[in-house]
Amino acid sequence: MTGADLLTDAFGRVSESVHRVVKGLDARILMARIDADANSIAWLIWHLTRIQDDHIADILDTDQIWLSAGWVDRFRLPLPPADTGYGHSSDEVAAVVVESADLLLGYFDEVHDRTLHLVAGLTENEFDRIVDENWTPAVTLGVRLVSVLTDDLEHIGQAAFIRGVLQRR
Repeated sequence: MTGADLLTDAFGRVSESVHRVVKGLDARILMARIDADANSIAWLIWHLTRIQDDHIADILDTDQIWLSAGWVDRFRLPLPPADTGYGHSSDEVAAVVVESADLLLGYFDEVHDRTLHLVAGLTENEFDRIVDENWTPAVTLGVRLVSVLTDDLEHIGQAAFIRGVLQRR
């Protein structure tokens, strides 16, 4: 198994989890917060997708799908176009209002497809390529992809927990 194979499997599992958590939820449940300052399922899925989109676009030196494919216009959020949700306050979390699971999944699926396209073309020696010199040590492509996966898994786990709590209420 190559590194590309391993990452393809891992990102595929993220996609399965995102779909499992979001499938069948209406806007009311997507936006529900288990307390006044908690993240909603909608915010968590939007945020993990925004971070992945941002990081993959940076790796590819291209525009984010959020901007280039018009998702920013479809979501119509009262946030700056480049906002990824990083460091959001409770009020900013509440501003991420999503009208449907289909909207979230449409954006996620497009970012996921781009991610798989990137990963499928990687050779073993590319994982050591420096992609971000703003950190010490500098961040390699392999480390950045693992970082994206870690963020995805953390947030999808949170969203699954919230869904479970809301379903038991």
